[in-house]
Amino acid sequence: MTGRTKRALGAVFGLSNFGVNLTEMAPGAVSALRHAHTRQDEFVYILQGHPVLRTEAGDTPLSPGMCAGFRAGSGDAHQLLNPTDAPVVYLEIGDRSAGDDVTYPDDDLKATLIDGRWMFTHKDGSPY
Repeated sequence: MTGRTKRALGAVFGLSNFGVNLTEMAPGAVSALRHAHTRQDEFVYILQGHPVLRTEAGDTPLSPGMCAGFRAGSGDAHQLLNPTDAPVVYLEIGDRSAGDDVTYPDDDLKATLIDGRWMFTHKDGSPY
């Protein structure tokens, strides 16, 4: 995720039930591969810049003060893109539910949360 910087704010305060990241995306950067969680909810709040939210429904332009939420188990894969010439800054908040799986519809990748660590495999379960 070249051009993306995350500051784990929740960890600074010892939060264990949910995470909070202050994330910055340089021009042309993306937040993550487009993905969907089975057990973890996610929420983003735009502080600066004009990212584009990409979901199964298509692209939605966002601006400061706007937010988006991604319900666990919906299957609606999402990502933020910064197609502008200015940085984008946003808060990213999510829970830390055990047993989460993440699907990546555009990539041969699957992630599973096991004992607090992400394990990545191909979609067929074979290791990288």
